[in-house]
Amino acid sequence: MLKRRGVFALLCVACLTIMVGCVIVPGLPGIATALGLSQEASWLVTLPSLGVVIFGPFAGHLITRLGSRQALRIGLALYGALGLACIWLSNAVLIFSDRLLLGGATAIVMASGTGLLSDFFEGHARLKMIALQGMAIELGGVIFLSLGGLLASMGWQWPFSLYLMSWVFLVLVELFVPYPPVKPVASPQTEADRGSVLGKLARIYIAALLSMTVFFTAIISLPRRLEGMHFSEAQTGYFLSFVSLVAVGAAWFLPKICRRIGEQNTLRAGFLAYAAAHALFASMMTAVPMIGAAIMLGTGFGLTVPLVNHLTIERTHSVERGSALAYLSVAIFMGQFLSSFLEYLPGNISSAFIAAIILALGGVAVSGRPSL
Repeated sequence: MLKRRGVFALLCVACLTIMVGCVIVPGLPGIATALGLSQEASWLVTLPSLGVVIFGPFAGHLITRLGSRQALRIGLALYGALGLACIWLSNAVLIFSDRLLLGGATAIVMASGTGLLSDFFEGHARLKMIALQGMAIELGGVIFLSLGGLLASMGWQWPFSLYLMSWVFLVLVELFVPYPPVKPVASPQTEADRGSVLGKLARIYIAALLSMTVFFTAIISLPRRLEGMHFSEAQTGYFLSFVSLVAVGAAWFLPKICRRIGEQNTLRAGFLAYAAAHALFASMMTAVPMIGAAIMLGTGFGLTVPLVNHLTIERTHSVERGSALAYLSVAIFMGQFLSSFLEYLPGNISSAFIAAIILALGGVAVSGRPSL
């Protein structure tokens, strides 16, 4: 049984997944200038996401080979070292390579942290823990964005020190998270069995990719939309933080909603909330509808991202769970990476929101499949 201190340690670990890019966002212009990458500033934020996509399969093999707890220890150690190393690198190739490898460490941390949490809980209790994990991820975004801005005002190097929080969390894991209980080894799978499992997970992965693409399309595009509505930078920050807080609330109610209407309908409701949010973002230019859209956007995230984690866990045996969760990390961060390209659609900024509506409706269709 995992005690509360162990749960707290693993929830802290979950914060690192969203932290990987957001800690340098508030000071990004100054950081990019100091590193000699003024024209490539956005890559400093997006390359870790690409790193998760590239190294996700390796993370899955590592977890399967070593177990979730040992893999998490390695991932946390690498996360801090690679995150901080960027301060001393002066060559663009080395900096970008470091950010890609940081994404690989993130894939290990994300998949092994979720896998380790799932090893200690079953059924509805596990769903509650995964919902808490979703809340921790969003709260981490709020906290580390704020701290990143504060540290950036002290100097361009200081936000990178936040990556060392992974070493603090490593100590917490060592102290409070025991090795998970040994579970019976599954009988060897036939190719037909393996294909059936992957067929079910494929739709979950598609739902995860669509959810993150739709969510980050809003996060990337909203600053320009809000600037056109005469929002200050501070007001834009408050608006995005409000979205995160709504997502925390939605994740809190996720287990109750699933119990009432079922997992499939809950996932569908999340994508419908996404579609409503982007419809308002595309068509409205006043504050009150935009607040309603923020509520819908946060609700969409809170109902979908924790749930795809839970569905992946529920539909896989413990032996293959590490790989399954690693591929889920790939889908999640691929969605985040792909969202940056929707900005380049022809037309005005509403084009990205309209594209996101179409993708959200695609998520509704995927969620409605009986075999999800």
